[in-house]
Amino acid sequence: MSLLILYETSAGYAVLKARDKKLLKRDDLAKEAETAEGVCSLMKLKQFKKFESASVALEEAAALTEGKVTPMLSSMLNELKGEKKVSLAVADPKLGNAITKIPGLQISPVSDSTTADLYRAIREHLPSLIPGLMPEEIGTMSLGLSHSLSRHKLKFSPDKVDTMIIQAIALLDDLDKELNTYAMRVKEWYGWHFPEMARIINDNLAYSRVILSMGMRTSAGTTDLSDILPEEIEGAVKAAAEVSMGTEITDDDLDNIKALAEQVVGFTEYRQQLSSYLSARMQAIAPNLTALVGELVGARLIAHAGSLMNLAKSPASTVQILGAEKALFRALKTKHDTPKYGLIYHASLIGQATGKNKGKIARMLATKATLGLRVDALSDWGQAGEGGKEEPTEEEKMSVGVEGRAMLERRLRGMEGKPLKASGVSIGPTGQRQQVQPGKWEIKEARKYNADADGVSADAQPAVANGESSVKAGKKRKMVEEVDDAPSSKAAKASASSTPAAKAGAERSDSDEEDDEDDEMANGDDQLIAKTNLNGTAEREDRSAAPPNDAKVPNGEAKGSKEEKRRLKEEKAARKAERAEKRAKKEAKANGEGGSGSGKKRKADAGEAEGGKKKKSKKGSA
Repeated sequence: MSLLILYETSAGYAVLKARDKKLLKRDDLAKEAETAEGVCSLMKLKQFKKFESASVALEEAAALTEGKVTPMLSSMLNELKGEKKVSLAVADPKLGNAITKIPGLQISPVSDSTTADLYRAIREHLPSLIPGLMPEEIGTMSLGLSHSLSRHKLKFSPDKVDTMIIQAIALLDDLDKELNTYAMRVKEWYGWHFPEMARIINDNLAYSRVILSMGMRTSAGTTDLSDILPEEIEGAVKAAAEVSMGTEITDDDLDNIKALAEQVVGFTEYRQQLSSYLSARMQAIAPNLTALVGELVGARLIAHAGSLMNLAKSPASTVQILGAEKALFRALKTKHDTPKYGLIYHASLIGQATGKNKGKIARMLATKATLGLRVDALSDWGQAGEGGKEEPTEEEKMSVGVEGRAMLERRLRGMEGKPLKASGVSIGPTGQRQQVQPGKWEIKEARKYNADADGVSADAQPAVANGESSVKAGKKRKMVEEVDDAPSSKAAKASASSTPAAKAGAERSDSDEEDDEDDEMANGDDQLIAKTNLNGTAEREDRSAAPPNDAKVPNGEAKGSKEEKRRLKEEKAARKAERAEKRAKKEAKANGEGGSGSGKKRKADAGEAEGGKKKKSKKGSA
């Protein structure tokens, strides 16, 4: 099998034929190819086809770098169809794969490491292999072709078109941070001299321009601010300057403050210019993406992905959560729910949706944005791709994005059940309409004291107009509250009531408690609560004691009170006797049903009850 070698030069294509069929397998190939005579003994020129001009050479070189077979190279290889059992050595593996796809060409390309020494020898001794080609001419043509190829890559590379957008959005974010810092510093600095002006003027640009025009606050009355402020705001500034509480500053201080104010004005104007430039570039490079998500969100997506082509290659699920990679991997690690949106969350369509529909709208918007991105990145817009057609209009370029946004708006209107907000307004996280920034000409008033907010607890009632509480004065809080000392006793009674013996014991304990209450009532008739201790005990005072101021009680009244007490004691003894009879009947009945063990227990309980009664009777007689 004969060996052919394809070599591309800056002057044209050359096909060399090896004199030895096993040239690539020789071990002394590098040593033989050290001299020009050795190279000429190893191979010879079979065919050479030169480039007609520098532009043709540039087109051929650009196609070879991409691994494509040009018509010129294809026609040259077609002349080798008559050769049988031929192998072709190629430097680029991509080009070798493309050559195998040429129909009717029975050539097996060779593009591996064995051809490295061979191509090195050809490059060193090329003028000896191609007659009529001088070394000076080869160097000049190679230098010119390399410069042209570099300019061609920079001009037509799809990765370099969106570089301006990436740099512009990064600079815009940096400008916002620096502008906020400078504006805060100039307000704080000039606020020592004129603190009231910061409450009157909210706009940073207007605040800085007033400083540049007015200077010291003492010159506010003679300064014309009509070009900067409305008439009512100008009057408020001049009135506040007359009664200002600020300190005095020197001319040197004012010069430094003015220099900082000039920086704020310059940055603000440049930011407006940069924002307009970014909008124009986004409309030109990615019109469909801009129609769907807006200029700022689209630019941030492109910058985060690295290029428009990289973003277009991403699936819709990646575009949806682009910018939330940290939350995504944290959710996957902790096995929680993954995020529903990333940078795309700031799009106006997602802001108009409520919480339950934000995820759905984000998914649909990412799908439409992916379709629009591929149209923006891969379309050749008329003349650039197809040559004969006219350049489409701006409306035709962004038709995919406009149709997709209209469909999403209809879908969102159906899910929300309400009309959408007007375009161009800022939407809050919960769907409410809000201002992009506070009003420029707004006079802030100090908040008034709210007396109704002085409640000490959630259920406290606010004070009324006359300063008195709405709670009734006669209603007082209880000083001593009754507390159930043994809550578990109720549960014990309930559980013990399942047996007849337990029922009888429970009834007996109830009657004992009633007797104790009656004793306390009888003993407490002559006593009043004089003091309540912290532990809940009460100290009583005897009513029968001598009244204050040594007042004497008549003998008739004293005798009547003794008779009343005797009558109450007799009634109490009668009630106790009745209860004892009832208890005896119940015990007799329970003894017949329950058994000897329960009967002994009841007798013991009865004995304890009689002992308690005797003690109580002794106390009463005492």
